[in-house]
Amino acid sequence: MIRQDKSSGKILGIGKGSSTDSDDDNERVDAAEEETDEDDHTFFDTRDILSSSSFRSNGSDLRTSSFSSDDEGTIADDSEDNIDPYVKSVGSNFPSIKRRKKLPDPVEREKSVSLWSMIKENIGKDLTKVCLPVYFNEPLSSLQKCFEDLEYSYLLDRAYEWGKRGNNLMRILNVAAFAVSGYSSTEGRICKPFNPLLGETYEADFPDKGVRFFSEKVSHHPMIVACHCQGTGWKLWGDSNLKSKFWGRSIQLDPVGVLTLEFDDGEVFKWSKVTTSIYNLILGKLYCDHYGTMRIEGNRDYSCKLKFKEQSIIDRNPHQVHGGVQDRNGKTVATLFGKWDESMHYANGDCSAKGKGQDSLSETHLLWKRSKPPKYSTRYNLTRFAITLNELTPGLKEKLPPTDSRLRPDQRYLENGEYEMANSEKLRLEQRQRQ
Repeated sequence: MIRQDKSSGKILGIGKGSSTDSDDDNERVDAAEEETDEDDHTFFDTRDILSSSSFRSNGSDLRTSSFSSDDEGTIADDSEDNIDPYVKSVGSNFPSIKRRKKLPDPVEREKSVSLWSMIKENIGKDLTKVCLPVYFNEPLSSLQKCFEDLEYSYLLDRAYEWGKRGNNLMRILNVAAFAVSGYSSTEGRICKPFNPLLGETYEADFPDKGVRFFSEKVSHHPMIVACHCQGTGWKLWGDSNLKSKFWGRSIQLDPVGVLTLEFDDGEVFKWSKVTTSIYNLILGKLYCDHYGTMRIEGNRDYSCKLKFKEQSIIDRNPHQVHGGVQDRNGKTVATLFGKWDESMHYANGDCSAKGKGQDSLSETHLLWKRSKPPKYSTRYNLTRFAITLNELTPGLKEKLPPTDSRLRPDQRYLENGEYEMANSEKLRLEQRQRQ
C-alpha cells in the first residue's frame, strides 16, 4: 500500500524545535525517559514469565469480546476460574447483532505511492496540517478511532460489577487493562485516519456491547475532538489534541487531553495517553510504538502507574507494559505486566523489587487478551471491531445526522476501493473547509 523511498538521505530541520537527527533523537529519548529511572528494575523480561509453567497453569484463555470470533457467543469462556461467575457473565445478556466481517472488495487497483516523496515537499511544516492524498488514509475518521478504543468495553462493565461487590482493587485492575487495550488495534496499522471536518460527528449505538458513543470535532486550529460514551454503570468522556514532532526518520505524536471515567457509585478515574511514534518513514518497514508513563488517578482507594517501555532496535521482546496499583499510603498492592498488543496480567503484591521477579509471579491472573485477527484480512489491517465502525446497517442511514462520518463521500469511496473519486472528494472537502 505505502512504500518507502530507498533513498538514504536525511531530513533535517523539520517541525518545531528540530535541529539535527542525532540531537533530536537524544531529546526525544530524554523526554520519554523522564521520571523512569526509579522504576527501571520493573522491566524484567516478560518473555521468561509468560513462558513459565506456573504462569501457563494460572492463566486463562479469555475470549475477550463479541468480535473475537466468527462464531456468536458470550464474552468469556469457562477457563476463567479466578473470576466470580456473576462478574464473568457480565455482558452475556446483551442482544446479538449481525455485523459485517469484511470490507467491500475494491473497485479499482490501488496505486503505489512514495511516502518520502510527500514528506520531502513539506519540510518545515507541521505534518498534522499537511493535506496528504487519500492513498495514505484508512477508511475511518479520527472520530471513529476514538470509539475503537472502546472495543474491550466489557472490562469497564466488569470493573463496575467488582466495585458493586466491594472489591475496588479488582475494579482499578480492570480499568488499567482497559486503558492499555485501546493500543492493541494499532499494531500493523500504518495508514492515518481521515481528519474530520469542523462540526463532523460520529454516533455509535452498539446494544451488543451495551454502549452508546458520540464524538465531534469541536475545534479546527488546534484540532480538538471531544467524545462521550455511556455503558453499563459507567460513563467515559474526554477531549484530545495531538502535538506532532518530526525527527527525520520518525514522527512523534504527543496526546494532549484527559480521559475521565465515572462509575454510577461516584468513583472516578482520570488518565492521559502516552506518546506514540511512527518509525522508518524513509527506509525500512513502517511500524509504530507507544511509550511513556500513564498515571490512572482515582478519587478513592487506589491509583495506578503504568510504564510503556520504548522499543529499541535490538529489542526482541517489544511492547512491554509494567506497573503497579498503589493504595492511599503509596503501598503497591498489585503488580501489572504484559504487552499492549497481546494481553495484560496481574499478581497480588509488589513484584517489581529486585530479587523478587518470577518467584513473586507464581500466582498470576489474566485480565485482558487481544481478540483474534479477522478471518478476512483487510488491506488496512483493521481489526474485527474496526471493520464494523463505518458500516451502514439497514435503516441506520435515515437516522443519522448529515454530519456523521459514515456519510462522508471521500471516506465511503475509499472503503469501496474507488480511489480516484475518494481523492477528488477529499480535496474538494478540504478546500471548502478553508474558505
